[in-house]
Amino acid sequence: MKNAIFGVRLPLHFLYIFVGLLFVLPLWWSLTSSLRPLEEIFKYTSPFSLKALFLDHLDFAAYFTIFSERGFGVAVLNSAFVAGMTVLGGLIINGLAGFVFAVFQFPGRQFLFFVTVLSFLVPFEAISIPLYNVIKLFGWIDSYYALIVPGVANGVVIFLFRQFFSQIPRELAEAARMDGAGWLRILWNIYLPLSKPVIISAGLLIFLFQWESFLWPLICTRSDNLKVIQVALAGFQQRYTTQWNELFAASNVATIIPLFILLPLQRFYIQGVTAAGFKG
Repeated sequence: MKNAIFGVRLPLHFLYIFVGLLFVLPLWWSLTSSLRPLEEIFKYTSPFSLKALFLDHLDFAAYFTIFSERGFGVAVLNSAFVAGMTVLGGLIINGLAGFVFAVFQFPGRQFLFFVTVLSFLVPFEAISIPLYNVIKLFGWIDSYYALIVPGVANGVVIFLFRQFFSQIPRELAEAARMDGAGWLRILWNIYLPLSKPVIISAGLLIFLFQWESFLWPLICTRSDNLKVIQVALAGFQQRYTTQWNELFAASNVATIIPLFILLPLQRFYIQGVTAAGFKG
């Protein structure tokens, strides 16, 4: 019986390996291409040869060039700063909004929550021009304020907090109110200690939204010293040529940094999303 089950599962394991290779091989080719001179990147791809996936020697020139000559380090630091500040502000603002929607009863509560949920279904392209006009009115064009403030309030994150907080027994808050505790103290001492998974999930979502943002930073900033990582990546594709080895090197850096953050926290991320998603 055991051998029969193993015989049935063996083809599935091969299928899993094949599917995994379909995802891994392009990433591996990107890594090896970033470690080649520019003239060798497509040398073994037409016709395709296994040499395209393996290196005779390592050439880190592309990585040195993007940081020493292309200013890519500034873009990485800008993205890290913008994403970090947005996460900090977003957790505070969206957490408070989720707490209000979950705990308080007030006229128009359901309608406001419906609008909040609807907000993250609207394509960003539909609001980019009105948003630009608002930021211009505040005098924030080409500043960190323009990069950070519009990303703080997030309908998805408010939804996650509201769903998670709704699952915490309201009797805990009522008992604390009987003892004279204020709402902020209840949030800090009762709700937040129970909300580690959703806090991590929300922080990761906000971080990834900002880290991968391209259109809005392209619209609202002009200075090279405010260039973020996704806009910097587009700069490697020039009018007549593309520095493929440098582009691959920069893409690998842009991918590896969020992976180092996401992988250690993926267990909490999954817990937060699943726990917040089952209760309406």
